[in-house]
Amino acid sequence: MDKNTVIGFILIAGILFGFTFYQSKQARKAAEWQAQQDSIALAERIAAGDTVISVVPASPDSVSSAVVPVEAKEAIYKDAALEAAHSGEASFVTLENDKIALKLSSRGAQPSSVLVKDYFNYDSTALYIFKEGAAEYNVSVYAGEFISTRDFNFNIAEKTDSSVAFRLPFSDGGYIEQRYVLHEDSYLVDNYLSFIGMTGIPRNVSSIDIDYSMTIPRMEKGYKNEAQYSKLDIYQTGDKKPVEMGRSRNGSKRFDSKVNWFAFQQQFFAAIFRAKNEYSSGTFDVSFFPQEDESRNLMSCSAKMRAELRPGQDYTIPFEMYLGPSHFKTLKSYDQKYEKIIPLGGSLVGWFTKYAIIPMFDFFSRFISNYGLIILLMTLVIKAVVLPFTYKSYASSAKMAALKPEIEKINARYPKQEDAMKKQQATMALYNKAGASPMGGCLPMLLTFPILWAMFRFFPASIELRQQPFLWAHDLSTYDSIIDFGTRVPLIGDHLSLFALLMAVTMWVYSKMTMSNQATSNDPNAQSMQFMSVWMMPIMMFFICNSLSAALSYYYLLSQLISMVEIWVIRKWIVKPEAVLARVKAAEGKPEKKSKWMQRLEEAQRMQEQQMRQQQKNRR
Repeated sequence: MDKNTVIGFILIAGILFGFTFYQSKQARKAAEWQAQQDSIALAERIAAGDTVISVVPASPDSVSSAVVPVEAKEAIYKDAALEAAHSGEASFVTLENDKIALKLSSRGAQPSSVLVKDYFNYDSTALYIFKEGAAEYNVSVYAGEFISTRDFNFNIAEKTDSSVAFRLPFSDGGYIEQRYVLHEDSYLVDNYLSFIGMTGIPRNVSSIDIDYSMTIPRMEKGYKNEAQYSKLDIYQTGDKKPVEMGRSRNGSKRFDSKVNWFAFQQQFFAAIFRAKNEYSSGTFDVSFFPQEDESRNLMSCSAKMRAELRPGQDYTIPFEMYLGPSHFKTLKSYDQKYEKIIPLGGSLVGWFTKYAIIPMFDFFSRFISNYGLIILLMTLVIKAVVLPFTYKSYASSAKMAALKPEIEKINARYPKQEDAMKKQQATMALYNKAGASPMGGCLPMLLTFPILWAMFRFFPASIELRQQPFLWAHDLSTYDSIIDFGTRVPLIGDHLSLFALLMAVTMWVYSKMTMSNQATSNDPNAQSMQFMSVWMMPIMMFFICNSLSAALSYYYLLSQLISMVEIWVIRKWIVKPEAVLARVKAAEGKPEKKSKWMQRLEEAQRMQEQQMRQQQKNRR
């Protein structure tokens, strides 16, 4: 065998050896990867609760393989105590007083449902702010491994008639505690979240995440009105009022600064969550269910909050929950600005509502149980208070009505468009002789508009009117229905409100009365304004109020009826047409004392005449 042959055999042997070594290494890696994947799959199947079947390979002495059932289960958590709590069965505890029944679950140590005892849904069923399984209160923290309290079953460490303490133990002797204390004869619940002996929390962990979520069911008759006044409120210390989200609209907001409290608020009931040491930040979401939702849910709210944590020591974070009605005096009694969730209007309107409307409403409520009569008395009082301010305006309107024949003569004297300034000047001179003011009619509107707006805000948000009947209305807080169509009709809805219809009719009559002082005119602007006042406004108000609170339509109806009586009395017995015309005739021929308004009109007329003369010269 020559030298070249020997070298060839050596090279071939080396190649075969290297290839074999490489193949065995790759096969070993593939086996390790497959084993890893099998372990992951096994863990997932165990977590899902599947029974694992292990196939034992046949030994040389056996003829066939054996199939052996194995309840193999790999631990999810490193801490053995956490692992045990993860698979524990939930139990329930109920804390109750005369106001609410708060049901708590040991799974996550969180509220499960809240029953409000002294109120009912529109259909007379039990009223829950949230039902079982419709809310979650979860705390997330890193304690050597990431944990969320909703994944664990807590032990019931202490239990009394008004309090309960849930504990989640760790193997090192530390534990997380959730303690709930229900106040006597109150809607208030204290919640203390404690971290005791938690040595597993690293010192660089300075915060925890707290997730609140809740699905609020429908409780009222009218979806539109209920959704319009349901919202999510966020309050920061020092603010005049909370930031609002919702009111039939979906939305989300993020706050990177401290938050004192937030509220998931249905039209008349609320769940308020306050951190006594304030939350560090938070993200809020609200979304509304459609009216056709089969489960009759109203809205879904969530708040992802962050709170301060001090590791290395026992630390308790105090919280407070309000779970009850949005009653102004009740909320105000806690001195935490909770009453700010009730929509009473802006600064001026809100001030009037808080210091005039609510005290008057409460005063009459002490002696009268019929809220329809209370609204009537309130309307009479308000009209009596503003009458000294509106009398001059009503009297001026009556004088203008008496001057209608004279105004017709002026219109006939100046029929041309270019004589519009002269016609206006003559009309103003007539008003001046009679002591009438065309601007006087604006005064009652300016004075009564804040009151009307205050009522517009007060009645739909007043829980005192909820489920209070009057005449044909079964509930003054929602719309009254004399005809149910059974299907939705564009603009009007699925029903017809009699109070809204009567209110629109009286508005039409009132507009006809107040517009009767205007003479017939060919001015398109005047005709358009008259059409808007007499026809469009009543029709628009009917469509708006048809789905709103019956108390609101009832108040507008009363207010306009009383105004019509006032105008009729003034025109019939106080401002007599013959006396007005006699005053005009007596003033004829006497030097006229011109007001600043008349002087400005004359100046405008002179300027107009000069411009017309200048235009004529330019044409020549």
